[in-house]
Amino acid sequence: MPKMKTKSGAKKRFKFTGSGHVKAGQAGKRHGMIKRTTKFIRKARGTTVLAEPDARIVRKFMPYN
Repeated sequence: MPKMKTKSGAKKRFKFTGSGHVKAGQAGKRHGMIKRTTKFIRKARGTTVLAEPDARIVRKFMPYN
């Protein structure tokens, strides 16, 4: 059976924690910061752990992680 391919877009956007959770950058911070609240901008710093239904999709894209 041939090797499965990793989706190039997924490997650039997602990382895995040691316990197998999927880390991703916070959404909603590219533009339009004036209309966002200060609380939203503060909470959206750094990365976040994806919810399990979303993580299942990402794991299919990255079979060797």
